[in-house]
Amino acid sequence: MLIHNKDVKGAIDSETRCKHYHEPNDRIAIKFYCCNEYFPCIACHHEHGCGIQKVWPREKFDMKAVLCGSCGTELTIKEYLESKSICPICLKFFNPGCSIHYHYYFAM
Repeated sequence: MLIHNKDVKGAIDSETRCKHYHEPNDRIAIKFYCCNEYFPCIACHHEHGCGIQKVWPREKFDMKAVLCGSCGTELTIKEYLESKSICPICLKFFNPGCSIHYHYYFAM
């Protein structure tokens, strides 16, 4: 699905929610390091992705790899990790529970 001019594979609405995570504050997509494509979650990547899973290394945390589904801002990984689950641009909340899954996406 095209969201803010980005192809987000597995998304089911205009704010990047998917069939796995679709609460009101589930509104980010992550660009996967392995394939450079956006997905709402790890399960969507397993279903629609490249078949390889690699996490973003710490030295690349300055790369834009997190899409706010509300305003379309691409955040760096560092900005996202420091955001306290709030988009620094539109101030919409992100799901704070995503933090328990960071290890699927980012070298922690």
